[in-house]
Amino acid sequence: MGHFIMGRKGRMTQVFTDEGVCIPVTILEAGPCKVTLVRTEDADGYNAVQFAYEPVREKVLTKPVTGHLKKAGVGPHRFLREHRMDAAPDAEVGSEVTCEVFEKGALVDVVGTVKGRGTAGVIKRHGFARRPQTHGHMQTRRPGSIGMHSDPSRVFKGKRMAGHYGANRHTVKNLEIIGVDAERNLLLVRGPVPGPRGGFIMIQTAKTGQAKA
Repeated sequence: MGHFIMGRKGRMTQVFTDEGVCIPVTILEAGPCKVTLVRTEDADGYNAVQFAYEPVREKVLTKPVTGHLKKAGVGPHRFLREHRMDAAPDAEVGSEVTCEVFEKGALVDVVGTVKGRGTAGVIKRHGFARRPQTHGHMQTRRPGSIGMHSDPSRVFKGKRMAGHYGANRHTVKNLEIIGVDAERNLLLVRGPVPGPRGGFIMIQTAKTGQAKA
């Protein structure tokens, strides 16, 4: 059964193995999370566990959310997320989940929100090449012609053009856990993680892939 936890993205750094190999890692603040609801297939049609993360003042939350957390015996928390499971969960409402559920060498999928970059042109958004800058050329950073023939007489949806860039949900799969610091609720994972420093993330056991030998 896969594990799940919420947290915040920290800074990137590097660690060295006993053989002297340098590994780039991202420090993740993982948990602790409180179990606020347990769903079963018999009662709800599917198996899932709902977690709460990051304590906040009660006035930050809406009345329905505050009442839901009080019913679970949990104080006010900023984030509520459900994690679906294949089998019936054995978690109990009110229990706490920490980063200790993950082991060094395991693979995880990390979900985050990419940095927002506002409205961007085709070069920044899609990696288009620059065009000539000499002899009065006026199309240096422009996408070029997007016109169609009389048939179909329109521009197809999904054409790569300028527009909103970033600020979307993104998952990085199969990141190896390099280290676990249970005392400070930290996970060290190999490679980069989407989002800005301090951004909200979700960490779950990788659905595909195998741990490295």
